[in-house]
Amino acid sequence: MATGVIAVAQLQGNITTAPLRGDAADEPELAVGDLNILLLGSDSRALASDGFGEDEGGERADAMVLAHISSDSTRIDAVQLPRDTLMTLPACDDTGSGEFRGGEGMLNSALEYGPACSVAAVEALSGVRIDHFVRLDFEGFIGMVDALGGIEVCLPEALQDGQARLDLPAGPQSIGGDQALALARTRYALAEGSDIARLGHQQMVLSAIVQKATKSDVLVRPDRLYGFLDAITSSMTVDPGLGGLTDLAGLAARVANVPMSSVTFVTMPTTEAPQDRNRVVATADADVIFRALADDVPIVLTTDGAEPDPTVRTAPVRILNGAGVAGLAAQVSEDATGFGYAVAGLANAEPVDRTTIVAADTPDAQATATALASELGLAVTVETGDVDGVELLLGADYTDLTSQLRATPAPQRPVDAVSRSADTDLCAA
Repeated sequence: MATGVIAVAQLQGNITTAPLRGDAADEPELAVGDLNILLLGSDSRALASDGFGEDEGGERADAMVLAHISSDSTRIDAVQLPRDTLMTLPACDDTGSGEFRGGEGMLNSALEYGPACSVAAVEALSGVRIDHFVRLDFEGFIGMVDALGGIEVCLPEALQDGQARLDLPAGPQSIGGDQALALARTRYALAEGSDIARLGHQQMVLSAIVQKATKSDVLVRPDRLYGFLDAITSSMTVDPGLGGLTDLAGLAARVANVPMSSVTFVTMPTTEAPQDRNRVVATADADVIFRALADDVPIVLTTDGAEPDPTVRTAPVRILNGAGVAGLAAQVSEDATGFGYAVAGLANAEPVDRTTIVAADTPDAQATATALASELGLAVTVETGDVDGVELLLGADYTDLTSQLRATPAPQRPVDAVSRSADTDLCAA
């Protein structure tokens, strides 16, 4: 009994917490229902060992994953966020790492001002409210893999990268924490040498970790769970909602109940940034993926072979700007086009207070209007009228409407994204 108490106390003492948001007084307990957890791999060199380079005081997110656990715990969608993503970073309060006033920058740079700043940046990028975060450094990642007894990977060709200290032969093999970290981080062993290119290896490594943890029952057997938690909690920072050992164990048990076939890793769809060809920006397909997370519905991928309702987005949409906000119709048109709607025209209208959607009395127009309202986040009732297809009149209340929670999930359309299920054969292409 005493040994167990000591073990629990040791694990609890390992855990470091940091605010989830700038308003530290409003820190939540372990959230229930569907969960959105931001996983941050820190590149900080302020470590016990000196094999990762000199500590220069800065910190970036070397890897970022937005993991969504469905409310019924039957599905996990883990979206990899490329660290080279350019965006307008929001301002964030000082939670111990300095205040950031906001501005244009790469997504990974937000971590320099603390995990709360990364949370704010990912929420701004995705529109998904984050419930918790987990920050893990290089030593923690290595310790986690080693606590599992290593992981199995499969490489189509040999990989060497002196900067990442990677040296692996081709074919199936078991690797320890050092080489797993090197495989997840390498750029220079790849032909493209880019952040996007290495995300495929990260998917393999993450899948291998899930497979090993599930097959060895590490998440549900107390004797194995202790060693696993001891290895990672020593190098882990979490928000106060995950700050208790029982919280972490409860989350682990919930994750363990999800079938491997229902754990999907998806790389956020991107395109070359207009202002810098060496950086990327999120695409409309990324918006569709984030909307699925927010609505707690499955992501539909083109590789699934699923087809959406053919009547959902077929009617032409005309957008009228009666909100008195310059450029709003063009902005909404871009959003609608990104979701797959055919915008037939834009025009200004006399100022109106209320946003309305009018659809022709046909099945495709009614379905298109209903789906459009849902995907734009408009809590309005579709009216039937004498229009060609669908007519969306933007009123002065548009901004307030779109800031509210959607009443019903938006119909999903298939998106093209690099992905793999956690149960995929690691030697599969």
